[in-house]
Amino acid sequence: MHGAILGDIAGSRFEFSHPAKFKPRQEELFTPASRYTDDTVMTIATKYAVLTHSSYAKAYGLFGRRYKKVGYGPMFLEWLDRRSEKGYNSFGNGSAMRVSFLGHYYPTLDQVECEAAKSALCTHNHPEGIKGAVCTAGCVFMAAHGASKKQILKYVKTFGYHKLQPIWMRRPFEHFDLTCQGSIPLAIRCFLESENWEDCIRNVYSVRCDTDTVGAIAGGIADAFFHGTSFDEDKLLRYYLIKPNPQGNLDTFLYDWAVKDWRKRRI
Repeated sequence: MHGAILGDIAGSRFEFSHPAKFKPRQEELFTPASRYTDDTVMTIATKYAVLTHSSYAKAYGLFGRRYKKVGYGPMFLEWLDRRSEKGYNSFGNGSAMRVSFLGHYYPTLDQVECEAAKSALCTHNHPEGIKGAVCTAGCVFMAAHGASKKQILKYVKTFGYHKLQPIWMRRPFEHFDLTCQGSIPLAIRCFLESENWEDCIRNVYSVRCDTDTVGAIAGGIADAFFHGTSFDEDKLLRYYLIKPNPQGNLDTFLYDWAVKDWRKRRI
């Protein structure tokens, strides 16, 4: 799951555009200008929901209202303001970016898929939104349990994601796409063509896209497959997640839940 958070942070600077003379293989992944976005907050909220036995809707509402200015879409903001627990028929990529923890926590693929569907229903209850969450969480589970890239690709295709062209073919035509249908095939391709977690994120950098969310989706799968990011994860999480609250005190809530040890509590 840390790979999803760090993928979000690494992608945050280039969500809308690349600077002139941008070099995806040389650009620093983490700088003072990097930040966590809604992808990180909701990823941690999913872990919170599972470990506290809260509903996903309550967890997303709690975290979303506590960290409200991090880049949520207008429909999710309205959902927060209404304090709703019902889905609004979204097929946005927000259902997929937050599920990586499920792929690590639950012991069977069936359980992972079931929980991923539940996590989507309270907001992204369009069939494409649910499918995106289930596919992403399933990929994380398979990656964490020793599946090959070929096996993961075969699994992805069972969801109807067939537009999985090589990245070099996508670069000239890729654009900012917030849907599951657009984001997940790209994220999967960035993972499939990578040799390690950093390489995966640099693949994301190489395409004009919703880099923080594609980075979170691809980064979560790559983290599970390569067994880590090879960065000092705790140092980065402390730096980016622990910030002063409005009262001037350090807010460690996000960090504490991001690093909370869950293995002893696993069902």
